[in-house]
Amino acid sequence: MTSPIPPAAVLPHPLSGPAFGSYAAEDVSWLLQDLQGAALEAPAEEREHAIQSGAANYAESLPIEYLPSPEYEALYREALERSGRRLAVAVGVVTDLALAARGDRPVFVSLARAGTPIGILMRRWAQHARGIDVPHYTMSIVRGVGLDQTALRYLAAQHDPQQVIFVDGWTGKGAIARELSAAIALFSQTDGVFFKDDLAVLADPGHCVTIHGTREDYLIPSACLNSTVSGLVSRTVFNRDLIGEDEFHGAKFYAELSHNDVSRDFLDTVCGYFPDVADDVADGVAAANAEDRTPSWVGWKAVEQISTEYGINDVNLVKPGVGETTRVLLRRVPWKVLVRADAVADVAHVLLLAEQRGVPIEIVPDLPYSCVGLIRPGHGLAGAQ
Repeated sequence: MTSPIPPAAVLPHPLSGPAFGSYAAEDVSWLLQDLQGAALEAPAEEREHAIQSGAANYAESLPIEYLPSPEYEALYREALERSGRRLAVAVGVVTDLALAARGDRPVFVSLARAGTPIGILMRRWAQHARGIDVPHYTMSIVRGVGLDQTALRYLAAQHDPQQVIFVDGWTGKGAIARELSAAIALFSQTDGVFFKDDLAVLADPGHCVTIHGTREDYLIPSACLNSTVSGLVSRTVFNRDLIGEDEFHGAKFYAELSHNDVSRDFLDTVCGYFPDVADDVADGVAAANAEDRTPSWVGWKAVEQISTEYGINDVNLVKPGVGETTRVLLRRVPWKVLVRADAVADVAHVLLLAEQRGVPIEIVPDLPYSCVGLIRPGHGLAGAQ
């Protein structure tokens, strides 16, 4: 049985800057509620035990927000300077592919929070290069829970669901791509509304999606930091003690970190390359259209092999790729980090974080990713993102 989409009047309203987040209001509308007053942060060891034992979902609490050291901030700036143009090309490629997939009338819906800066960059490329003003929202997806159903109802009330395209920063092994497909299938059953489940990402090293700017596993500098490069907004929270049945998932706005905020600078730096990359973007789109982009899920297969080889026996504790390895070091209880021999120079921030946390580095010659983060097993029954 399907339930009708509620009228817009009874649905919650999106949040926007400057009241929530440090992005301009025109850059993104947050399909979230502000949990500013809630005490959600917990030490990594405590969270890890609750997650792996099955006592709590990872999205019921928040990690303590990491504040970068001056040395780490310098690495971030160097990484952005080194890869800014490369990022601009990938943004152009993935945006043009996404526009083509929706007949130049897309609605970008990024998956908070890694997808949010990428969605803004895609919106800006569409404006700059194609003269298209694309609505952009960001919403929550939680592994084991799915997409925020209230946010989907809001989107369905405001837009043609067939024009929505979901956006994320990168793929690891593909867990979020699978979660997205499952959540959209469920929503079609419960609400009778059909969204498309193709996911657009800047980088797809896991070979999990068809719409991507690149499949190389290189550093996207927005993965280096937490809220300070993502509009000063926390990772999303789904906690039934705080979130009602018809409310958006939640997040915190860390306004007190404004002096560390580089969110707009990151966007402006990448966008500064837009006028110079048109030819490279055109070549990238032509190459993408000429190749078979069918997902092979090689990343998932590699993770299964690593999980077995290292005696972990749980793919959820293996986080492949530069972005996911960074998350492990910033948020979780890392066990060790695997680094491909020829990628050492490109993952300096990962090596610094590992050194700061006392995490051993293992050089692996034939690793399919630049690096892989392993979460320490043994905190209970494994099972979290």
